[in-house]
Amino acid sequence: MDTATLLDFLGLLVRWLHVIAGIAWIGSSFYFIWLDNSLEAPAPGSDNAKKGVGGELWAVHGGGFYNPQKYLVAPAALPEKLHWFKWEAYTTWLSGTALLVLVYWLRAGAMMVDGNVRALTAAQAVGLGAASMAGAWIVYDLLCKSPLGKRDGLLGLVIFGLVTALSWGLAHTFGGRAAFIHVGAAIGTIMAGNVFFVIMPGQRRMVAAMSAGGKPDPRDSLRAKQRSVHNNYFTLPVIFIMVSNHYATTYAHPQNWAVLTLMMAAGVSIRHFFNRKHKGVYAWQYPLIGAVLLAIVGWWTAPHLPPLPPVKGEVTFNRVRAIIGERCVTCHSPSPTFPGYTAPQAGVKLHTPADIAQNAQRVYQQVVVTRIMPLGNLTKITDEERAVIAAWVKAGAKVE
Repeated sequence: MDTATLLDFLGLLVRWLHVIAGIAWIGSSFYFIWLDNSLEAPAPGSDNAKKGVGGELWAVHGGGFYNPQKYLVAPAALPEKLHWFKWEAYTTWLSGTALLVLVYWLRAGAMMVDGNVRALTAAQAVGLGAASMAGAWIVYDLLCKSPLGKRDGLLGLVIFGLVTALSWGLAHTFGGRAAFIHVGAAIGTIMAGNVFFVIMPGQRRMVAAMSAGGKPDPRDSLRAKQRSVHNNYFTLPVIFIMVSNHYATTYAHPQNWAVLTLMMAAGVSIRHFFNRKHKGVYAWQYPLIGAVLLAIVGWWTAPHLPPLPPVKGEVTFNRVRAIIGERCVTCHSPSPTFPGYTAPQAGVKLHTPADIAQNAQRVYQQVVVTRIMPLGNLTKITDEERAVIAAWVKAGAKVE
């Protein structure tokens, strides 16, 4: 098996693992925030109140009844078996970073660098991508540890401002798709950092204090809860970023950083509605805000044909085929010649007249409307050539 084929197969396996782990992590985040918001305080003087239970609920699921309880700080004694939740987060981050390396960093010249955005070497692009992940965590963590960390609402707004600034910076550094993915990688690093550096150490200190016969420090509990809530609000923006590479109208938009910011704001607003709802507060203004933001994105990203130069000469299929053969077939043939590719990208083949005719609308959308293809314009297609393709498609995309 050659190297390119091996990397493709590894990418498949790592992507599968990443999705599985992400579902587990996000599922536990959704469940525990729901659980925390749905707890009801025990009656004063009841047995549960006397033993330090701060909240409990009854639920039925899978044919059984459950009675989860949360202690104000900790129970009087540790149980023999204590379940921890950490590997979902660690596996998601490790697999996501491995996928980032396989898909983007090892092919940085094609997947990250866009000369129309910024002239970078592959090594510079990878370095900036890694720095954005580490830098996002450092700044975020400092904000949480600052006096601002005691004001949850204001802290949330500042963190959203941080992510917006990061989106703007990366969108002015990488190609659109790579910029979006690296914003997601930075947020994912913050989320995993919360688990690894704050939540887990705090919980270990709580357990150690009880094992030594002492009382846990309630500040560890408060810090862990704050970071868990932050992770919960990050989930919907990250999920959008994970699927965004399938929708070029978002990351190929001239103001793609603003499009991403609006999508993330919609996700946060919708998540906030559910978190409020779990507390019994039906704040319908939040899903309405989310819907308005999504409508704005839908209107703003609707395709608008960029101005093209006038076409000189007759537009024939042979002329179009020559352009596609020179600019597109290196990636879109049964045996691509572009380094690192072992199969036609997205399954699109353009090496025969029938293939070109079948994919005419797709070529028009990606080459003429969004202009995300050729990738990074590495094959140097010109606006005049885009105009020829546009004229051919508008005339019926006939194969002569």
